[in-house]
Amino acid sequence: MTTRRFIDRRLLILILLAAIPLLVYPMASRILRLFRFSSPVTKDGPSTSVPVFRNVPAPGVDEYYPLNDPPIGTPFSPEDFPQNKVIPKLFTPYKVRDIEFKNRIWVSPMCQYSAVDGHMTDWHLVHLGGFATRGAGAIMLEATAVTPEGRITPECTGIWSDTHIAPIKRVVDFAHGQGTAIGIQLAHAGRKASTLAPWVQGRREKAGGEGSKSAIAREVEGGWPTNVVGPSNIPFADNYPTPRALSVEEIKDIVQAYVDAVERCKKIGFDFIEIHGAHGYLIHSFYSPISNKRTDDYGGPLHNRLRLALEIARAIRKVWDKPLFFRLSATDWAKEEKDENGEWVSWGIEQTIELSKLLSAEGVDLVDVSSGGNYVGQQISIGPGYQVPFAKQIKGSVPNLSIGSVGLITDPRQSEEILQSGSADVLFYARELLRHVDFPLFAAQELGVAVKPADQYERAWGRMLTPK
Repeated sequence: MTTRRFIDRRLLILILLAAIPLLVYPMASRILRLFRFSSPVTKDGPSTSVPVFRNVPAPGVDEYYPLNDPPIGTPFSPEDFPQNKVIPKLFTPYKVRDIEFKNRIWVSPMCQYSAVDGHMTDWHLVHLGGFATRGAGAIMLEATAVTPEGRITPECTGIWSDTHIAPIKRVVDFAHGQGTAIGIQLAHAGRKASTLAPWVQGRREKAGGEGSKSAIAREVEGGWPTNVVGPSNIPFADNYPTPRALSVEEIKDIVQAYVDAVERCKKIGFDFIEIHGAHGYLIHSFYSPISNKRTDDYGGPLHNRLRLALEIARAIRKVWDKPLFFRLSATDWAKEEKDENGEWVSWGIEQTIELSKLLSAEGVDLVDVSSGGNYVGQQISIGPGYQVPFAKQIKGSVPNLSIGSVGLITDPRQSEEILQSGSADVLFYARELLRHVDFPLFAAQELGVAVKPADQYERAWGRMLTPK
């Protein structure tokens, strides 16, 4: 009996000894792999005899994106590419506060009319993500409403609820994963709210019948035509909703809505914010005498009409220490800015320069110069770079303020000339990027500079990436 127990014990020991390598090896293998993959590859090679090369994940984001180093859209070193000894201004960095933008090709905010109850969808991720993978220096999300009734259409994006944070953050994290700065345009549509998306309006007109020319989104279409607001009860056009004039208390609530939106922007991780003060939406309609007929502190004299714009800028700057931009319309494109008695009758460049000075004093870092959108009878002198002269005038009058220009800027050499002339510091592109999402890389190729494409797309840019 004793002999049998001794044999059983020896057998158990042998089984345990045989099992130890099976238990230890997987753990040891994982540890060794961890050390091997984390060891840096240097000119002398890693600590192991065979170098290990892998995609490195982009830092600072939860999702896995292969790191592009240097960032997409950044010029290569002239040591590797002699043609880069002189870099076109379009591809030089531009710094605003603590944010350095890798180049001066910036994506203008462009409404997509593709949200659900203000929530961004995969359309926005793909649409905006494409700009991040093609080298834009900065991306700006479309006009995003700070209140539900502040949307242009029922399908516009919003940031009035915490439920909007997660879908927006997906887009922001993706852009950051590609090394691209990204911001948002905060907006309130004012008297141009509760309208139909352009292609939906087109279908209504094509169908014909009563009301086919109306731009109004009715309740059955998700609209809120009886809750459209503005400075006065003057509609933008006959086929638009007639707004209700805001009370002073309601104006204060809207200013607070902007502040609340900024707090959500912090959680999302935006690099900059732009206030939408152009194109006939709420802020523009307040500062233009065409649409503002108030007799209280928010109407009449110029400083009163500017009050809302300045209150919003001031309130945001108190809670936001990153770059702050303001998009304005430099003119209503009406016949005259003043009448024969010297009274303001429409919005124009003289008042725009005064607004720009006051915005700068409130801590706005950059003015994004557009025009029009508030007067249905506007007569626009349209042509290549048609809004650049306004940007140049503001820059000459407010030299401490960064200036962006936008509007029919479609060619790399045209872009470089605008910057070299000192008319603007950065350029915003819209429809040209919709036509050619790879415009930044195309522009580099045309200007003879080698910039970093995404590693995933490098094989398509052989001509640009040939050292000269």
